[in-house]
Amino acid sequence: MISNHLPEVKDRFSIILIKDKQGKLLFLKRSQHASLGPGKWGFPAGHIRENESPEKCAARELTEEIGNQIKIEYIKRFGPVRDFCYGGIYEVWLYCFLWHGGVIQLNSEHTEFAWVGREQFPTLDTMDGIDEDIAYLEIWPIEYLNKNKLPGLLH
Repeated sequence: MISNHLPEVKDRFSIILIKDKQGKLLFLKRSQHASLGPGKWGFPAGHIRENESPEKCAARELTEEIGNQIKIEYIKRFGPVRDFCYGGIYEVWLYCFLWHGGVIQLNSEHTEFAWVGREQFPTLDTMDGIDEDIAYLEIWPIEYLNKNKLPGLLH
């Protein structure tokens, strides 16, 4: 039986997915000192501060994590939604952008970046929740994602 009761929200996040014209997604490898997903691949993202809108958080995190010398185009937003992989304690807003070029300048939270296609994605050691983010924004067909990491409604 599925409970309709969700736990209290512990934190709120804006998560940014950037795809290029070939359909590859920008992944950032988190440093070993990261509190969530150390050493794993994820997307630019961050905590929404008190009195900060999800949109402002997304813009701030992009600048902090990959620099301000990028050219991107807004595509769509999804959320808020509760996470699946962490038991519903996080509320997330997802943003999708199209990459038009620029220079990625990583901050100290990340050690490298990569453009990854859907065929290579299953080999990447990603943070929990990544499959879920891609599915909600309908970026890649579901067969490229790990169905064990998706909410039942996405199967």
